[in-house]
Amino acid sequence: MKGQAGAGGRLGGPRDLPPGRRRADPQQIQFADDMQEFTKFPTKTGRRSLSRSISQSSTDSYSSAASYTDSSDDEVSPREKQQTNSKGSSNFCVKNIKQAEFGRREIEIAEQDMSALISLRKRAQGEKPLAGAKIVGCTHITAQTAVLIETLCALGAQCRWSACNIYSTQNEVAAALAEAGVAVFAWKGESEDDFWWCIDRCVNMDGWQANMILDDGGDLTHWVYKKYPNVFKKIRGIVEESVTGVHRLYQLSKAGKLCVPAMNVNDSVTKQKFDNLYCCRESILDGLKRTTDVMFGGKQVVVCGYGEVGKGCCAALKALGAIVYITEIDPICALQACMDGFRVVKLNEVIRQVDVVITCTGNKNVVTREHLDRMKNSCIVCNMGHSNTEIDVTSLRTPELTWERVRSQVDHVIWPDGKRVVLLAEGRLLNLSCSTVPTFVLSITATTQALALIELYNAPEGRYKQDVYLLPKKMDEYVASLHLPSFDAHLTELTDDQAKYLGLNKNGPFKPNYYRY
Repeated sequence: MKGQAGAGGRLGGPRDLPPGRRRADPQQIQFADDMQEFTKFPTKTGRRSLSRSISQSSTDSYSSAASYTDSSDDEVSPREKQQTNSKGSSNFCVKNIKQAEFGRREIEIAEQDMSALISLRKRAQGEKPLAGAKIVGCTHITAQTAVLIETLCALGAQCRWSACNIYSTQNEVAAALAEAGVAVFAWKGESEDDFWWCIDRCVNMDGWQANMILDDGGDLTHWVYKKYPNVFKKIRGIVEESVTGVHRLYQLSKAGKLCVPAMNVNDSVTKQKFDNLYCCRESILDGLKRTTDVMFGGKQVVVCGYGEVGKGCCAALKALGAIVYITEIDPICALQACMDGFRVVKLNEVIRQVDVVITCTGNKNVVTREHLDRMKNSCIVCNMGHSNTEIDVTSLRTPELTWERVRSQVDHVIWPDGKRVVLLAEGRLLNLSCSTVPTFVLSITATTQALALIELYNAPEGRYKQDVYLLPKKMDEYVASLHLPSFDAHLTELTDDQAKYLGLNKNGPFKPNYYRY
């Protein structure tokens, strides 16, 4: 199978070898320390090849088939290429601009299932509510995100974009955006140097200064805050959609360092209750199946965290016959898990017996080296939370462990006694790194993001102070209403008497802010 190396694609343990023996062909790999801080701007010196992973698990000992790209020239970094689009512009950096036509077809397919966002584009493009907006963005760059970016441009914005994840970029989509004139800097399989270089290229542009930020994870926001404080002070609004990025914003706000208003899209109803739940319910299985071909019937799985992401993952796993355990710190979420028929345990209690470990917490070091040491042979370990800190991958970068690339985004980490753990996407987001996500659900999130940008950009002075806000409920309801025609759903209208009885406006909002859906 294409992309396999070393183990012939088998995801089980090396049963053909005596105990204590390892295969001779993969070299033992000693890993250098990761660069944890991003306050230092990466220099060209020492910049790694495109085909190598930022965690340094892909080294020269691997087959060339283990590269992260689909192109045969993956040893040539896009930073070394001179590329122009059909209009003569070189204001972008993508893998291969010649893939633009293919990417355009993928965007057109996504548009078919994002009718609400397209409807918003058609309704508002005449009045151009984002005219004058200069949006710098850092999100996953997929066909669905491309529809959002092109919607923002249609509404009058100028956009510069980079990727929030080194694995999730669809190269052909990035090429299509570059061909359309969007200044996009991203490709699949960036090194860490590349990642920060791309973000900086989006922000640091002569004659162009961002006044809005759309972020997913907080890396762009903190880069601007640390490296370009004068630019940060002039930003009119920040829109953040991940739990990690929102946490960073609240930290800045608490410290009195957030000098611009920010919109917490992650906790809006149309993000939390749809993207986090339904998207993960469908994409968790997709990611695991594509990478490992695992059968779930009868498998023992532990899901760390029973928030919306955990709930979606557990529903899918349970439906296929898996035996699911939950770990939780929150008694309310734990009780929900119990009432849904799951057993709530501590990870240490089941770590020796489970076949799959999935993290969904947004926390750090949820799965530690101690847990990894105690896992059974062939245990699959992956992360569905946005941050790549949930699994302590750094602790696996030691000389006594051997890393073996099996497929793209699939590594065997082999212990001295021959035990191996199957690590997916090196602890990064499984679904967007290893598979795709449902377009329709992303339409809901993308429409929410677009409305949040419009709201912050057009808000009169004084409406939003230097703090973190939730999307107004009226907008949440509007986003939902735009998606109902896809299901031929018909809303019931309140009579005047009913509206008076409930104390509501007939046109909404229909629930108080404290209502939990």
